[in-house]
Amino acid sequence: MKQISKVLIAYDGSTCSDAALRDLKRAGLPEHLEAVVISVAALVFLSPDDRLPDDEVVSPAAAAMVSPLQQEARAALKHAHAIAQQGADRVKREFPGWTVSFRAEGDSPAWGVIKTATRLQSDLIVAGAHRHSSLGGRLIMGSVSQRVLYEADCPVRLARCSNRQREGPIRIIVGFDGAAESDAAVDAVASRVWPAETEARVVIVRDAMTLGEQLEKLRTSGLKTSEVIKHGDPAHVLLHAAEEWDADSIFVGSRDLHGFRHLLQGSVASAIAAQAQCSVEVVRHARIAA
Repeated sequence: MKQISKVLIAYDGSTCSDAALRDLKRAGLPEHLEAVVISVAALVFLSPDDRLPDDEVVSPAAAAMVSPLQQEARAALKHAHAIAQQGADRVKREFPGWTVSFRAEGDSPAWGVIKTATRLQSDLIVAGAHRHSSLGGRLIMGSVSQRVLYEADCPVRLARCSNRQREGPIRIIVGFDGAAESDAAVDAVASRVWPAETEARVVIVRDAMTLGEQLEKLRTSGLKTSEVIKHGDPAHVLLHAAEEWDADSIFVGSRDLHGFRHLLQGSVASAIAAQAQCSVEVVRHARIAA
């Protein structure tokens, strides 16, 4: 897996997005990359430039409704622009080697992030996320971060909304079940630039498996590695392992299923992203045809 060179950071000034910025320090990202900070103004029905067609006859009352809505849209975009700049300034201070820019979009928040990531060909989306009370997260419309996770084509890193910061060496849990998707998670960890003493623990969720090749990839990357075999539901196993070991993050692979198909079939990755107390990075493998 190639090293990450383009990151899209969703930032709205909230506690969760602040946590996402702090989490960047423990994500193994390279010294030099291109980062874009985006803030999305929730403009679902009307953009600042929408106009009534010149040849359309409308009542004065209908015409009078458009101008205030446009003014509100402009104000919302202006605010989003200021928030994005605020986030970009913080990223520049923390990562002076990065090329950092910012932008504001008018859209539904999740789709604004997803479409921008696709347009920019981002290698990773970073966002903050609340911990949800049920496995799988809030369904369909309830969570911007979960919607980004369901629909994005690139890997997504969700930082837990918390003021807690671990001290000491970085600890990474990698979920592995022998599938190509879990191989992709190992590759993602191995491709990063980790500080000295960073530890990676591969949690095996299937019996009769050997990890010689995968562990060697991690060791070659300078990581202190270990492996454990756990039995049970994969999501519960990985969540418990991360909590027990006080991990900074969980890396897990995911089949590239989107929308309702993803929701109906369920997803270990989305369940972990919803429930983990630490950051979660969901690594996309290859797009699988519907």
